[in-house]
Amino acid sequence: MINVFICEDNLIQRTRLETIINNFLLMEDIDMKLALSTANPEELLTYLHRHPQSQSIFFLDIDLNHTLDGIQLGSQIRDLCIDSKIVFITTHSELAPLTFKYKVEAMDYIVKDDPEELASRVKDALNQAKKHYLAEHKKDETHIRLRVGSQIRLFELADIMFIETSPGSHKLVLHLTNSLVEFYGTITEVEKLSSDFVRVHKSFVANQKNILQVDTKNRYLTFINGETCWASFRKLSQLNRTLTET
Repeated sequence: MINVFICEDNLIQRTRLETIINNFLLMEDIDMKLALSTANPEELLTYLHRHPQSQSIFFLDIDLNHTLDGIQLGSQIRDLCIDSKIVFITTHSELAPLTFKYKVEAMDYIVKDDPEELASRVKDALNQAKKHYLAEHKKDETHIRLRVGSQIRLFELADIMFIETSPGSHKLVLHLTNSLVEFYGTITEVEKLSSDFVRVHKSFVANQKNILQVDTKNRYLTFINGETCWASFRKLSQLNRTLTET
Protein backbone atom coordinates (compact mmCIF):
# COMPACT_ATOMS: atom_id res chain seq x y z
CA MET A 1 0.00 0.00 0.00
CA ILE A 2 1.32 3.43 -1.00
CA ASN A 3 0.15 6.24 1.28
CA VAL A 4 -0.53 9.70 -0.14
CA PHE A 5 -0.20 12.86 1.97
CA ILE A 6 -1.21 16.48 1.37
CA CYS A 7 -0.08 19.57 3.27
CA GLU A 8 -1.73 22.69 1.88
CA ASP A 9 -3.00 25.60 4.00
CA ASN A 10 -5.44 26.92 1.38
CA LEU A 11 -8.74 25.07 1.80
CA ILE A 12 -9.81 25.50 -1.83
CA GLN A 13 -6.48 24.23 -3.16
CA ARG A 14 -6.42 21.38 -0.65
CA THR A 15 -9.92 20.28 -1.61
CA ARG A 16 -8.95 20.42 -5.30
CA LEU A 17 -5.93 18.20 -4.66
CA GLU A 18 -8.01 15.75 -2.65
CA THR A 19 -10.54 15.53 -5.49
CA ILE A 20 -7.85 14.96 -8.15
CA ILE A 21 -6.16 12.25 -6.11
CA ASN A 22 -9.31 10.45 -4.96
CA ASN A 23 -10.79 10.43 -8.47
CA PHE A 24 -7.55 9.11 -9.90
CA LEU A 25 -7.32 6.32 -7.32
CA LEU A 26 -10.94 5.38 -7.93
CA MET A 27 -10.55 5.22 -11.71
CA GLU A 28 -7.17 3.46 -11.76
CA ASP A 29 -7.86 0.98 -8.94
CA ILE A 30 -4.29 1.41 -7.61
CA ASP A 31 -3.16 0.09 -4.22
CA MET A 32 -2.89 3.62 -2.79
CA LYS A 33 -4.85 5.63 -0.29
CA LEU A 34 -5.03 9.25 0.81
CA ALA A 35 -3.73 8.78 4.36
CA LEU A 36 -3.78 12.40 5.56
CA SER A 37 -4.70 15.82 4.19
CA THR A 38 -3.94 18.77 6.44
CA ALA A 39 -3.11 22.47 6.58
CA ASN A 40 -0.75 21.96 9.52
CA PRO A 41 2.81 20.68 8.92
CA GLU A 42 3.14 19.77 12.61
CA GLU A 43 0.14 17.45 12.31
CA LEU A 44 1.78 15.72 9.37
CA LEU A 45 5.11 15.29 11.19
CA THR A 46 3.34 13.95 14.29
CA TYR A 47 1.54 11.38 12.11
CA LEU A 48 4.82 10.27 10.53
CA HIS A 49 6.48 9.84 13.91
CA ARG A 50 3.58 7.66 15.04
CA HIS A 51 3.21 5.79 11.74
CA PRO A 52 6.59 5.24 10.03
CA GLN A 53 6.26 5.09 6.25
CA SER A 54 8.03 2.76 3.85
CA GLN A 55 6.12 3.71 0.67
CA SER A 56 4.61 7.16 0.41
CA ILE A 57 4.19 10.26 -1.74
CA PHE A 58 3.77 13.80 -0.36
CA PHE A 59 2.18 16.80 -2.07
CA LEU A 60 3.39 19.92 -0.24
CA ASP A 61 2.60 23.59 -0.65
CA ILE A 62 5.64 25.80 -0.02
CA ASP A 63 3.98 28.80 1.64
CA LEU A 64 2.09 27.21 4.55
CA ASN A 65 1.63 30.33 6.70
CA HIS A 66 3.47 28.52 9.46
CA THR A 67 6.88 28.69 11.12
CA LEU A 68 7.75 25.73 8.89
CA ASP A 69 7.55 26.29 5.15
CA GLY A 70 7.00 23.46 2.70
CA ILE A 71 10.66 23.05 1.81
CA GLN A 72 11.71 22.80 5.46
CA LEU A 73 8.85 20.35 5.98
CA GLY A 74 10.08 18.34 2.99
CA SER A 75 13.57 18.20 4.50
CA GLN A 76 12.18 16.74 7.74
CA ILE A 77 10.02 14.28 5.80
CA ARG A 78 13.13 13.16 3.89
CA ASP A 79 14.86 12.42 7.22
CA LEU A 80 11.86 10.43 8.49
CA CYS A 81 10.94 8.67 5.24
CA ILE A 82 14.13 8.41 3.23
CA ASP A 83 12.54 6.66 0.24
CA SER A 84 9.45 8.84 0.03
CA LYS A 85 8.43 10.80 -3.06
CA ILE A 86 7.97 14.54 -2.51
CA VAL A 87 6.12 16.86 -4.89
CA PHE A 88 5.94 20.62 -4.31
CA ILE A 89 2.82 22.43 -5.46
CA THR A 90 3.11 26.21 -5.28
CA THR A 91 2.78 29.62 -6.92
CA HIS A 92 6.42 30.38 -6.05
CA SER A 93 8.40 28.85 -8.91
CA GLU A 94 11.40 31.02 -8.00
CA LEU A 95 11.89 29.01 -4.80
CA ALA A 96 12.69 25.74 -6.60
CA PRO A 97 16.50 26.11 -6.09
CA LEU A 98 15.97 25.97 -2.32
CA THR A 99 15.00 22.29 -2.64
CA PHE A 100 18.65 21.61 -3.50
CA LYS A 101 19.90 23.63 -0.52
CA TYR A 102 17.76 21.57 1.85
CA LYS A 103 18.58 18.29 0.01
CA VAL A 104 14.91 17.43 -0.39
CA GLU A 105 15.35 15.63 -3.75
CA ALA A 106 11.89 16.56 -4.98
CA MET A 107 10.17 14.32 -7.51
CA ASP A 108 8.41 17.27 -9.17
CA TYR A 109 7.74 20.99 -8.74
CA ILE A 110 4.28 21.96 -9.95
CA VAL A 111 3.06 25.54 -10.34
CA LYS A 112 -0.62 25.50 -9.43
CA ASP A 113 -1.86 28.43 -11.56
CA ASP A 114 -3.26 26.15 -14.29
CA PRO A 115 -5.87 23.68 -12.93
CA GLU A 116 -5.61 21.34 -15.95
CA GLU A 117 -1.81 21.24 -15.78
CA LEU A 118 -2.03 20.67 -12.04
CA ALA A 119 -4.35 17.68 -12.45
CA SER A 120 -2.21 16.16 -15.21
CA ARG A 121 1.07 16.52 -13.27
CA VAL A 122 -0.42 15.17 -10.03
CA LYS A 123 -1.66 12.06 -11.89
CA ASP A 124 1.75 11.66 -13.52
CA ALA A 125 3.43 11.80 -10.11
CA LEU A 126 1.10 9.16 -8.68
CA ASN A 127 1.75 6.87 -11.66
CA GLN A 128 5.50 7.37 -11.38
CA ALA A 129 5.47 6.59 -7.65
CA LYS A 130 3.50 3.41 -8.31
CA LYS A 131 5.95 2.27 -11.02
CA HIS A 132 8.95 3.01 -8.81
CA TYR A 133 7.68 1.10 -5.79
CA LEU A 134 6.54 -1.86 -7.91
CA ALA A 135 9.94 -2.05 -9.61
CA GLU A 136 11.68 -1.82 -6.26
CA HIS A 137 9.55 -4.65 -4.85
CA LYS A 138 10.22 -6.92 -7.85
CA LYS A 139 13.92 -6.09 -7.89
CA ASP A 140 14.73 -7.61 -4.52
CA GLU A 141 12.57 -10.24 -2.90
CA THR A 142 15.39 -11.60 -0.73
CA HIS A 143 15.55 -8.61 1.63
CA ILE A 144 13.25 -6.27 3.53
CA ARG A 145 13.95 -2.64 4.34
CA LEU A 146 13.30 -1.27 7.83
CA ARG A 147 13.94 2.09 9.47
CA VAL A 148 16.09 1.51 12.55
CA GLY A 149 16.65 4.78 14.38
CA SER A 150 17.63 7.32 11.73
CA GLN A 151 18.82 4.72 9.23
CA ILE A 152 17.17 2.55 6.58
CA ARG A 153 18.64 -0.95 6.87
CA LEU A 154 18.40 -4.02 4.65
CA PHE A 155 17.82 -7.41 6.27
CA GLU A 156 18.09 -10.76 4.51
CA LEU A 157 14.88 -12.78 4.73
CA ALA A 158 16.97 -15.90 5.26
CA ASP A 159 18.31 -14.35 8.48
CA ILE A 160 14.87 -13.42 9.90
CA MET A 161 13.14 -15.81 12.29
CA PHE A 162 10.18 -13.75 13.50
CA ILE A 163 9.04 -10.28 14.59
CA GLU A 164 7.23 -9.58 17.84
CA THR A 165 5.66 -6.56 19.50
CA SER A 166 7.75 -4.86 22.17
CA PRO A 167 6.49 -3.48 25.49
CA GLY A 168 7.65 -0.09 24.19
CA SER A 169 4.97 1.96 22.41
CA HIS A 170 4.84 1.32 18.64
CA LYS A 171 8.03 -0.74 18.81
CA LEU A 172 8.76 -4.17 17.36
CA VAL A 173 11.62 -6.61 17.88
CA LEU A 174 13.21 -8.32 14.88
CA HIS A 175 14.61 -11.76 15.76
CA LEU A 176 17.55 -12.58 13.51
CA THR A 177 19.70 -15.72 13.44
CA ASN A 178 22.12 -14.39 16.05
CA SER A 179 20.79 -11.00 17.16
CA LEU A 180 17.82 -8.78 17.99
CA VAL A 181 16.94 -5.40 16.48
CA GLU A 182 14.31 -3.04 17.91
CA PHE A 183 12.53 -0.62 15.59
CA TYR A 184 9.35 1.44 15.29
CA GLY A 185 6.41 0.00 13.37
CA THR A 186 3.24 -2.03 13.66
CA ILE A 187 2.80 -5.78 13.42
CA THR A 188 0.14 -5.28 10.71
CA GLU A 189 2.53 -3.30 8.49
CA VAL A 190 5.37 -5.79 8.95
CA GLU A 191 3.39 -8.86 7.88
CA LYS A 192 2.90 -7.26 4.45
CA LEU A 193 6.63 -6.84 3.80
CA SER A 194 7.17 -10.36 2.43
CA SER A 195 5.12 -13.27 1.15
CA ASP A 196 7.26 -15.44 3.45
CA PHE A 197 5.76 -13.74 6.50
CA VAL A 198 2.66 -15.05 8.25
CA ARG A 199 0.80 -13.57 11.22
CA VAL A 200 0.77 -16.47 13.67
CA HIS A 201 -0.45 -14.58 16.74
CA LYS A 202 -1.68 -11.07 17.53
CA SER A 203 1.87 -10.25 18.68
CA PHE A 204 4.00 -12.35 16.30
CA VAL A 205 4.82 -12.52 12.59
CA ALA A 206 6.87 -15.58 11.59
CA ASN A 207 9.09 -16.29 8.60
CA GLN A 208 7.58 -19.54 7.31
CA LYS A 209 10.80 -20.63 5.64
CA ASN A 210 12.70 -20.66 8.93
CA ILE A 211 10.20 -22.70 10.99
CA LEU A 212 11.76 -25.95 12.11
CA GLN A 213 8.94 -27.47 14.17
CA VAL A 214 5.25 -26.86 14.94
CA ASP A 215 4.11 -27.88 18.42
CA THR A 216 0.31 -27.97 18.28
CA LYS A 217 0.03 -29.33 21.84
CA ASN A 218 1.93 -26.50 23.54
CA ARG A 219 1.06 -23.97 20.84
CA TYR A 220 4.44 -22.66 19.83
CA LEU A 221 6.82 -22.64 16.87
CA THR A 222 10.50 -23.53 16.93
CA PHE A 223 12.82 -21.86 14.43
CA ILE A 224 16.08 -23.06 12.87
CA ASN A 225 18.14 -21.03 15.36
CA GLY A 226 16.38 -22.66 18.33
CA GLU A 227 14.16 -19.71 19.25
CA THR A 228 10.43 -20.13 19.81
CA CYS A 229 7.31 -17.98 19.62
CA TRP A 230 3.64 -18.44 20.44
CA ALA A 231 1.06 -19.14 17.76
CA SER A 232 -2.71 -19.47 17.64
CA PHE A 233 -4.19 -22.96 17.32
CA ARG A 234 -5.68 -22.15 13.89
CA LYS A 235 -2.34 -20.93 12.50
CA LEU A 236 -0.51 -23.89 14.01
CA SER A 237 -2.79 -26.31 12.19
CA GLN A 238 -2.31 -24.48 8.87
CA LEU A 239 1.46 -24.34 9.26
CA ASN A 240 1.64 -27.98 10.29
CA ARG A 241 -0.19 -28.99 7.11
CA THR A 242 2.07 -26.76 5.00
CA LEU A 243 5.26 -28.17 6.50
CA THR A 244 4.00 -31.73 6.14
CA GLU A 245 3.18 -31.17 2.47
CA THR A 246 6.62 -29.72 1.76
